[in-house]
Amino acid sequence: QVQLEESGGGSVQAGGSLRLSCVASGDTYRRYCMAWFRQVPGQEREGVASMCRDSFIAYADDVKGRFTISQDNAKNVLYLQMDSLKPEDTGLYTCATRGVNTPDYPFRAFSYWGQGIQVTVSS
Repeated sequence: QVQLEESGGGSVQAGGSLRLSCVASGDTYRRYCMAWFRQVPGQEREGVASMCRDSFIAYADDVKGRFTISQDNAKNVLYLQMDSLKPEDTGLYTCATRGVNTPDYPFRAFSYWGQGIQVTVSS
């Protein structure tokens, strides 16, 4: 089992920054890859950024150059630094983990999910 808890969300004006954190606990082998997802009401959840212990990193096209995913393995924390935020970045951000890396599908087959945290960007 894996437990995930997000923090750091909130409201910000366009052009601003936020840093999300996700504290992970539980089976390490189930946390080989970790990722951030975003969901807007009425739309499907979409992958934002993903990283794995083999140094693989992937970003959604619309956040490349603005968002940075990182993790502190000693503290079991996953981060998402979000800069130059846009209103379309608004959504419920959730972190997730999976036990293997599939580079061709960086945002599929995640098994464990946090509750999510709201990010609202106003224009």
